[in-house]
Order: sequence, then structure tokens, then C-alpha cells
Amino acid sequence: MKKVVTFGEIMGRLSPPGYGRIVQAQSLNLTFGGGEANVSAALAHLGIPAAHVTKFPDHEMGHAATAYFRKVGVDMQYVRYGGNRLGLYFTEFGAAMRPSKVVYDRADSSFAHLDPKEFNWKEILKDAQWFHWTGISPAISESAAQACKEAIKVANDLGITVSADVNYRKNLWQYGKSVQEVMPDLIAGCDIIVCGKGDAEDILNIVPDGITKSGWESVCKQIMAHFPRIKKIINTKRGQISASQNTLSATSFNGKQVLKSETVEISQIVDRIGGGDAFMAGYIYGNLVLKDEAQSLSFAVAASALKHTIEGDINLASLDEIETVMKGDLTGRLKR
Repeated sequence: MKKVVTFGEIMGRLSPPGYGRIVQAQSLNLTFGGGEANVSAALAHLGIPAAHVTKFPDHEMGHAATAYFRKVGVDMQYVRYGGNRLGLYFTEFGAAMRPSKVVYDRADSSFAHLDPKEFNWKEILKDAQWFHWTGISPAISESAAQACKEAIKVANDLGITVSADVNYRKNLWQYGKSVQEVMPDLIAGCDIIVCGKGDAEDILNIVPDGITKSGWESVCKQIMAHFPRIKKIINTKRGQISASQNTLSATSFNGKQVLKSETVEISQIVDRIGGGDAFMAGYIYGNLVLKDEAQSLSFAVAASALKHTIEGDINLASLDEIETVMKGDLTGRLKR
């Protein structure tokens, strides 16, 4: 099977043990994660060949991050080294009515200062069938946005499926260009996007027309009219009961009809970070293996729900576990 390629920043993640707060921590656990890399890792764990493209500083932190993702099966041969630092983020896990919190320390990372010429996309993508990126990468720096744009163009030229979680992060856009200036050109090269009503308004100035019964469907139709290459738009819906208990479902629009998944209840959240990445990986897996839209949505929701029970950014749920949730079995019954 040809590989899936992802592109984006990987950061070090520091968190107090258990449910401790940052202000009371005397030690911090270190792992690594990044929205796009988490997708590759989850796919590799499910047996799909996956490679990630990024830039790290050429010191112990950069090499540790490379080793971390290699250990879960991600092809890291396209990593470039240079610059001064690895971006970091600090997180504390919420419980009941206390929400989880994330603090970023990512300015001036090696990824932010990458040179687009460092990446030979024709070589990187020559054996690929899918390229995935998110709206985080072009928000970090102009050079990262340019590298992403070049990757999308090559992927389009090679006939590779391109997907994106457009994922607007207002505080990241600090280098002088607005999201509206940069993102439309990148979205134009996509076949599949993850996009909700809020992102559509913030990035594309598209709002529901007030006529179509479903506001999200109205937004999807307008996006597809503006970007004819897009074949499918997907989105997740989270029900927030508390920091410890959520519900999760998803929808898909193919230009003609909206398809909705079942709703899965997550009764005891361990770590919700990476849940969206697990959903995207599950959806890609469904498209490549199951080749049925309803099954792909169901697989993606089940994968994301299980990620909420696993520490760290990466979804390490097994195929059997995901299929069990797909069948509606949420008991967590002991298997031996």
C-alpha cells in the first residue's frame, strides 16, 4: 500500500502527573505531539504506511522527538534538522467541572524558521496516495505556509488525495498576513476538508444563507461552489457534559447529502488532546480500507472516542478495540 504523508510542527508536551495542576507540579512528564504527526502515528499503528515531514533542532530534544514517532512506526526520513529550539506546550488535565488547560511556548521554533527549499516534495510524495495538513502549519510562519503550498501543488500534480483540518487558531497568526490572505489558496487544492461553521466564517467569510434548513449544509454548499476541487466536507460535534464526560458524533457532506454518524458517549475521559487527530486518522483509514462513507465516519468517531481514554497525543487503540466500539459495545469489558 502506498503511504500517507503528513506535514506540520511537532512539539514537546510537558504535563504534571495525574490530574495535578501546573502551579503545584514538582515534576513534569515529557512526551511529543503535533496535529498532523498524530495522524501519521495513529495510521501507522493501524498498519497504514505513514511518513511525517517537519523540522527539528539538531540536538537531543529534536532527536528524542524523532525517536518517539519512529517507535510507533512513522517514517521520519524526511525530517530536516537546524534552528535553535523545539516548540513546547504545557497541559494540565481537567476533571468534572474543571477544564483542561494548555499553555504554548512555541515562538521561534525550528519549524517556524524552516526554509521551503529544504523539502523536495516530488521525492517525498512519489510513493504517496494521501497528503494531510492542518491550518496550524500556515499560521506559524510565512515560510511554513509556503512549504505547505508547495506540497499541495505537487500532490495535486501527482493525483494524490489532499485533506486538511482547516483548524483556525487566531493567536497563531502573528507574522503579518491574515488567515483570509493565506488559507483560501491552500484550501483550493484540497479534496477533503474538516470544517465547521465557525472556521468557515473566520477563514472564508462564509455564513449560513438562512434558507437551507441546516446551517452547516448551507456553509458546505457555498464552500464547494467556491472550491470545486473539494469532494467532501466533514466535521465533528462534541457534547460537553463535563471535563470528564463528553459525547461525540460526526457529519459528512458530499455535495448532495449530509450523512450523520451515531453518537458515542465517552463516560470517563483520560486525555482528550489528539482526539481530532484520531478522528482524521480514522477517517483516512476508512477511506483507504473500508471504502464506505458511513463506515468511515463510524470508524473515525469510534477511534476518536477511544483516544480520549489513552494518555498522550497519539491514538494507540487497536483495530479490534475500534471495531468493538463501532458495534456499540461501550462496556469496556475485561478481555483475557
